[in-house]
Parts: sequence; C-alpha cells; structure tokens
Amino acid sequence: MMTPAIEKLMSRTKSKFLLVTLAARRAREITQQDDNMQIGSYVSRRVESVSTKNLSVAFEEINEDKVRHVPKTVEEIRAEIAELQRLEDEANAEAAAAEETPAE
Repeated sequence: MMTPAIEKLMSRTKSKFLLVTLAARRAREITQQDDNMQIGSYVSRRVESVSTKNLSVAFEEINEDKVRHVPKTVEEIRAEIAELQRLEDEANAEAAAAEETPAE
C-alpha cells in the first residue's frame, strides 16, 4: 500500500496527471542531487524519509506541501513560444544559407 495515500495527495493537485508529473520531476531532481553528491554539491531532501525510493520521497514531499506545482503565466508561455520561433527561424536561415553555398 502506498504511503501517503493517493486520496490525500490528490488534494494537493488538480488531477492525477499533474500529481504524477510533479512527483516524477521531483524524483528526477532528487536522483540528480544524489549524483551530484558524489561530486560535492548536494542539496538536501525536503523531508525526512525512511524510503529509499526517490519517487516515494517525492510523494512524501508533495504530501507535506514542500513541493508544489506553480502554473506558468500567459506571459511566460508566450516568451517560450517566441524563443522557440526564433530558434526555428535561425535554423531555417542556416539551412537555406547552406543550400545556397556551392559545394567544392
């Protein structure tokens, strides 16, 4: 049986999808932190846990309200779209320039 219970965790997010996504991202962060510990830079976990599984620790952090989902604002989403469009335009310009350059 999962601890904390899924019903209790659902009160922290709007959907199961969001809950699972948030937990998976946090578990990845914990894994990266564990890997960095070997190099010397370490950021501690946000809860004391007896679990050895990073996903379980992530769920415990969500349950204790140490990890939250903060939705992006419309401006942040527009900025991301503009940056992606700029990168695509640059790539297309480079590809067009490469096609115009005669081969030796």
